[in-house]
Amino acid sequence: MLAADLAAEFRVSEDTIRRDLREMAAAGLCERVYGGALPLAPSSLTLSQRVAMAPERKAALARASVGFIAPGSTVFLDAGSANLAIAQLIAPELKATIVTNTPLIAAALMEKPEIDLILVGGPLNRAVGAAVGARAQRDIEQLRPDLCILGTCGADADAGLTAIYFEDAEFKRLVASRSRAVLVAVTNDKLGTAAAHAVVGIDAVTTLVLEADAPATYVAAFGTSGTAIVMAEASER
Repeated sequence: MLAADLAAEFRVSEDTIRRDLREMAAAGLCERVYGGALPLAPSSLTLSQRVAMAPERKAALARASVGFIAPGSTVFLDAGSANLAIAQLIAPELKATIVTNTPLIAAALMEKPEIDLILVGGPLNRAVGAAVGARAQRDIEQLRPDLCILGTCGADADAGLTAIYFEDAEFKRLVASRSRAVLVAVTNDKLGTAAAHAVVGIDAVTTLVLEADAPATYVAAFGTSGTAIVMAEASER
C-alpha cells in the first residue's frame, strides 16, 4: 500500500495516513517502508514446525535449486525449511563442501558420503533453529563460500530480504557478503512482506527461485533488480 494512494482513497492528507501507519506499525499490524506499508512477514514457528507446512511446495523449490550446487564447490546452507528440502535432495554421489549453522540440515547431510560437512557452532537459537550468534559469525568470517543459499522471513522488491530476529539478520547479512553468489528460494506466503530487520536488497541476490504460481506482479518487480528469476515447476500433490 502506498501512502499517496491511501490518502486519495480516504480523502485525507498524507500526513494523516503516515500517522495512522506509524500507529499500526507500533501495534504490529504492518511494517512501514518508504512511502507506505507492507504486510508483516509470516509469524515465525520453530523450524521443526515449519518443515511440516506445505512440504510439496518446498520440494518443488528444492528441485529447482539443488542444481545450482556445483561439484567441488563450497556452499553455505542457511536455516530454513525450504533449505532443508534442498539438503535432502542433494545426490549422494555429489562431491562438495557444505557449511551450515542448522543441526537439522547437518543431520540430513550426514548420510551423504561424498559431502564434506562443516557445522558452524555456538549457542543454538531455538526460534531460528540455528546458531547465529557471535561464535557463529566468527566461524563464517573464516569462509568464502562459492554459493550461499540464504533463508528469508520476508521478500519484497523494495524492502529486500528481511528477518524476524536481529541476530539472525546480522548473521545472514554477513554470510551473504562473504559469498560469491547468493540464491534464495521463496514460498509465496513470504512475497511482498517484510520483517523487522533488513538483511540485503534484492539486487544482492544472484538467483531468486519462486513457486510456479507466484503472482506475476511480484515476479515482474523482482526482475527489475537484475536478479535472475527461476520459476519452479508446479508442486506435486
